[in-house]
Amino acid sequence: MPGIEAEPRLPAAFWRLWWATGVTAVGDGVFAAAIALLTVTITRDPRLVSAVSAAAYLPWLLLSLPVGVFVDRCDRVGLLRPSQAIQAVIVTVLAVLAASGRLGIEVLAALAFGLGACTVVSANAAQAIVPDLAAGPLLHTANGHQQTITTIGREFAGPMIGSLLFAVAAALPFGVDAVLLTLSAVLLAALPRRGPRRVRHPPMRTAVADGLRWLARHRLLRTLALLLGANTFCAHLASATLVLLATQVLHLGTRGYGLLLAGAATGSLLGGLTGARLITRFGAIPVLLAALTANVIVFVGIGLSPNATALGVLLAGNGFIVTLWNIVTLGLRQQTVPSGMLGRVNSAYRMIGWGLIPLGALAGGLVAHAFGLRVPYLAAGVLRGIALLVALPVLIRSFRTCATAPSDGTTRHRE
Repeated sequence: MPGIEAEPRLPAAFWRLWWATGVTAVGDGVFAAAIALLTVTITRDPRLVSAVSAAAYLPWLLLSLPVGVFVDRCDRVGLLRPSQAIQAVIVTVLAVLAASGRLGIEVLAALAFGLGACTVVSANAAQAIVPDLAAGPLLHTANGHQQTITTIGREFAGPMIGSLLFAVAAALPFGVDAVLLTLSAVLLAALPRRGPRRVRHPPMRTAVADGLRWLARHRLLRTLALLLGANTFCAHLASATLVLLATQVLHLGTRGYGLLLAGAATGSLLGGLTGARLITRFGAIPVLLAALTANVIVFVGIGLSPNATALGVLLAGNGFIVTLWNIVTLGLRQQTVPSGMLGRVNSAYRMIGWGLIPLGALAGGLVAHAFGLRVPYLAAGVLRGIALLVALPVLIRSFRTCATAPSDGTTRHRE
């Protein structure tokens, strides 16, 4: 009818990215389940198991800042596609070595590091692409769709497929992951390309410093980055030896472990489907505070879980909370940071937020070895509670600022 505006819809280019994200997510889930199961066939020492996890996340500490500069300077799709192609090659090598039966922990950790380096590039580039395709009021919806498809693939379908394929042959899930990564790279070819900015760029060191300086001056995002660092340290302190907790303490088999991960993903899926609506109704900061408080309780509960069913329910709760956190904080960065700075600020944010993951994973292995496989989750819950109390004044102040600001969907926090 004349005079009635059509509801804005996400563009076709976004859905191309969404399909590529879904395909990649399934491969990631297949790989995550298979690599954990492969590791425990080589060793059951919690310290060595956690070392593989630490190697996969070490690139976030070492490479995140320079990668952010390239994301701002180069065509982001042009970075995303080759990074996935290289991942496909690495996973193919892993499949061949797994089939030969001569794969050691050292080689497995080195391959995990290579895959992690490619992930730093692809993850930063993908996050910077979304606001170019879905701006304004559609941004939380787009992030919710991305979180949902990522959860379905990485945490629901992927782990079940990976564990089932691993039961057939150790090399099979890695071969499937290589095929899916290649397919995703093909799908990304349909995305619109943006050439590098035709401006004179400052030196790499100056560009990195600009991103760090921008983040340091923004109180809310700076606090969220530090809180993320504490939380991811705790998360991987707890989960680095989850496969041992499930298989040795709760006596789950290969298929049972895959089903546990898939059941845990139902919470993440629910968070992706409802997150945007919860944020719209209650506000970003209140949802964030509720999620962080609940997660402290969930971590302690996981450490005390008496059986696989209780563990699965609590992991589902954790997935729901983590998804809400991702939607809120990603939307805040995408709405607040200028497009030309987004790659560098995102990289600085994620270096601070993810840089401690390797230390958390190694600490989890040491704690589990010394005190038992349940203790890492209990310790992580207590530490997350302390971190939340420290960050609480800034989060409450930001909530009050948002509550008094005009509700136009484009509020920018300049603290």
